[in-house]
Amino acid sequence: MINNQKWDVEITSQKKWYELNLSEVFRYRDLIFLFVKRSFNSQYKQTILGPLWFVINPLLTSVVSTLIFGNIAGIKSDGVPYFLFYLVGYTLWNYFSTCVSTTSSTFISNANIMGKVYFPRLTMPISSVIFAAINMIVIFLMSIIAIVAYDLNGASIMPSSHLWVIPFLMIQTAVLGLAVGIIISAMTTKYRDLAILVSFGLNLWMYLTPIVYPVSNMSENARKVIMLNPMSAIVQNYKYALLGIGDLEVGSWILSIIVTIVLFAIGVILFNQVEKTFMDTV
Repeated sequence: MINNQKWDVEITSQKKWYELNLSEVFRYRDLIFLFVKRSFNSQYKQTILGPLWFVINPLLTSVVSTLIFGNIAGIKSDGVPYFLFYLVGYTLWNYFSTCVSTTSSTFISNANIMGKVYFPRLTMPISSVIFAAINMIVIFLMSIIAIVAYDLNGASIMPSSHLWVIPFLMIQTAVLGLAVGIIISAMTTKYRDLAILVSFGLNLWMYLTPIVYPVSNMSENARKVIMLNPMSAIVQNYKYALLGIGDLEVGSWILSIIVTIVLFAIGVILFNQVEKTFMDTV
């Protein structure tokens, strides 16, 4: 008699390797909002400036990069002001690196919560991506203000006619950051020392991405190697759309999208496998 009953909600570990169950995640959208709020409070609680760090961090990073890479190293910026070149360059990279670093610790940092109550585990990495998006939007708005300010002061800043690619680049950055983050998160449940390499790996990855240097000054062979990096096409196309420098990297962007899809598929598979047994290993 019990076997014939139908349940409104059924919790089971028998999931298909490709299953995301986004409908269930959507039902828990209030929980995602609470996780975002928790991240915001935990990061800015007991700070003097609070949310102003959303603005201060990218400003300081861009100023330091201007002094080191622009004034001291003399790296060219494709004719745009150094500060603006670096501010725009860091926008999507900061979003990606934040998504990876926060998502990569999903299982370990939230093991206590996950061991006490059931909820779709995917809500946690999604909330990390949404929280990181707040900072990304702030830097994007700062870039727009900086472009207008430089233009009013006589600088020739000409955004391209391909501004429509920007939302797609932002979404792809979120998916790529989520994919890389959950792959690392799935692996660190068993191999904790991998978490130590995340920061180093992201720093190395950043210098393999055309953020502080333009691809126009590189040799053809070096350019081909750099553009194999999935983040390179994203950052370069973002700079092209917003600042009008360089070219729209169509071929490299297609390759980047393919890599993003493959990594996301791998991430989903690993996430579903680890989700079943991670409490036994964490």
